[in-house]
Amino acid sequence: MTNRTTLTETEIVFTNTQRVARLATADLNGHPHIVPVCYAYDGTHFYIPLDEKPKKVDESKLRRVRNIIARHEASLLIDQYDDDWSRLGYVLVHGHAGLLQPADSLHAQALVLLRARYVQYRTMLLEKHSVIIITPDSVTSWGPALAG
Repeated sequence: MTNRTTLTETEIVFTNTQRVARLATADLNGHPHIVPVCYAYDGTHFYIPLDEKPKKVDESKLRRVRNIIARHEASLLIDQYDDDWSRLGYVLVHGHAGLLQPADSLHAQALVLLRARYVQYRTMLLEKHSVIIITPDSVTSWGPALAG
């Protein structure tokens, strides 16, 4: 069985309906790290900004950034919880991860998508920050996001 690398229409609708995801990365020794993130999807890539929210270290020293540089892989879990468990669901994307620098043409496209999705980003100077890009290598889903 081959891995599916694209989302179905149902998964795209589910993904676009959710507001937050969990980004999982691992260091060279396989130690996992997971953080909640905002994201945008363009039909090919997922984009996650390194924004102006307060951080304890420079963005290049963030664990997720160091892990992506070390391994170039990440997982993104977009899930939905509801006390009515018939509404539970998720889309799980495993993929190749990288960092878009401000000079990259995809960086500007990513910012347009992120600002359309999150009003808070419209006043942030995201042009000065890297954007994480994930290209799916495999996609799975369950529940309302289930692929036909």
